[in-house]
Amino acid sequence: MLLILVLFVDIGIHEDGLIHISKLSNSYVKHPSQVVSVGDLVTVWVDKLDIEREKVNLSLVAPRESN
Repeated sequence: MLLILVLFVDIGIHEDGLIHISKLSNSYVKHPSQVVSVGDLVTVWVDKLDIEREKVNLSLVAPRESN
């Protein structure tokens, strides 16, 4: 069984941004394909910036919508 728990997003910088499956929607998501498809243009928000590890964690859920 293969579980896909993250989604990589090209945000126009050297490193891609990462969206954890829990940040794809306020509702339960079993698989990222329920929310997005390869090539979709999406609006994302920065959830966490890890400068040391050069990682950008993103969210499809707007900050005012998060639980």
